[in-house]
Amino acid sequence: MNSITTGGGDLGDTGILGSDRLQKCHPRIEAYGAVDELNSDLGVCISMIPSSNLSSSDSSSPSIPIAIESQLREMQSMLFHMGADLAQQDCGLEGRASPRVGQPQVDLLTGWIHQWEAELPPLKEFILPGGDPIGAQLHRARTTGRRAERRTVAFSGSSGEGKSAVVVLNRISDLLFLQARVVNLSLGHPDRPWKSGT
Repeated sequence: MNSITTGGGDLGDTGILGSDRLQKCHPRIEAYGAVDELNSDLGVCISMIPSSNLSSSDSSSPSIPIAIESQLREMQSMLFHMGADLAQQDCGLEGRASPRVGQPQVDLLTGWIHQWEAELPPLKEFILPGGDPIGAQLHRARTTGRRAERRTVAFSGSSGEGKSAVVVLNRISDLLFLQARVVNLSLGHPDRPWKSGT
């Protein structure tokens, strides 16, 4: 039986798609590692959605919009493709492999953003993360997404790769913010504004 433990990374390096090995602190590894963290955070969000949410016929009890879970699962798939893009040397550069995430994913995420914006009251002030545990976890995932975006921006600036990933991560973070608001409002936790000077 093959083991997950090979010892190959014991000296602090790891393999990327192809034959190269890089230090685990390399900007490429930081970028797709942060994307992996975001994917895990989305998995936590999905795991917190009650199974009764999909089958509940009681419209009087608060529930999470069904589209939230399907969108989170689709984003997880996007992030796996993005991780593969970032792990593949020269992906997206002229004459090399095309990225698996790009404008179609940007368009899809933007459409979902507009969908939720149309259903939410407009914001006139900053709000504090929190609310229902699922809403709070979506806010946390948003911040993980922003870190993944920052790591990918740093990697893209030095390599020229990952430009489409930066745009997709930006949209995902925006979407997670809206989803957190939608979930909290659906479950009876209105936005809590930040009061400056307190």
